[in-house]
Amino acid sequence: MKKILFVFVLLMAILSVHAQETAQDTVKHWTKKGNISLLFNQSSYNKQWLGGGTSNVAGNFGLNYDFNYKNEDVVWDNKFILAYGLSKIKGDNKTAKTDDRLELNSLWGKKASGQWYYSVYFNFKSQMDTGLDKNDMKISHFFSPAYFQFGPGMLWKKSNNLSVNFAPAAAKLIVVHDHFTEFGPSYGVLQGNNTRFEFGASISAYYKFSVMANVSIENRLNLYSNYLDAPQNVDVDYQMNVVMRINKYLSANVALQAIYDDNSVQAVQVKELFGLGVNYGF
Repeated sequence: MKKILFVFVLLMAILSVHAQETAQDTVKHWTKKGNISLLFNQSSYNKQWLGGGTSNVAGNFGLNYDFNYKNEDVVWDNKFILAYGLSKIKGDNKTAKTDDRLELNSLWGKKASGQWYYSVYFNFKSQMDTGLDKNDMKISHFFSPAYFQFGPGMLWKKSNNLSVNFAPAAAKLIVVHDHFTEFGPSYGVLQGNNTRFEFGASISAYYKFSVMANVSIENRLNLYSNYLDAPQNVDVDYQMNVVMRINKYLSANVALQAIYDDNSVQAVQVKELFGLGVNYGF
């Protein structure tokens, strides 16, 4: 928990400094937009309730922050995502983690022609807190695993809400603590190692649109094929975030993520979160 608080305070300090710099930027090369959400779910049953059920309470914190740069023929788009959630079931002494994300996406481009740009992208994904399996065995913790991607390519950008980046020569690094690979492979990292290097092709797409007034859907898709090992097994990471604004401060959110990575598990991983809570844009 101390690590989580430290990361949160550090990020708030960085965002605060960046906001001050943006406010002082008279040329307006930088644009920023962020959203903080606090979602709550709760159900309660008294002992006379015959339909069955267990009282529980859950909460999720989310931060989605964009800081983008544009100056003539140069663009630099950055997105930072932080999410953390906990759930507590009545009668259970344990608190379960329902969400834990730490992600940074950075994409730099210089105009080539029309809506095409020469580009370089960077992606980082990890988590902040310890993860347990159904048997309460530790399977992850802060910065383990951590995923890095980097590579040059071509960016097609129609607007800030629609873009696709193609990177045919992209490097990927997976980092885990060596105690997770002591007795076997973990997250694609071989037994006894703590890193796995991949080299392949990446396609990342972003599309955000409004279905109706106060209802927006944000889609992000990342595909990666490793030339060095089974290139036909494409890693897929799809994320969708639906925001239904009730008023300036209240909203309902639906977050869906689907992952396929056969190095981790040969199945599709699906996570869905829904909640009603406080929403603040800045």
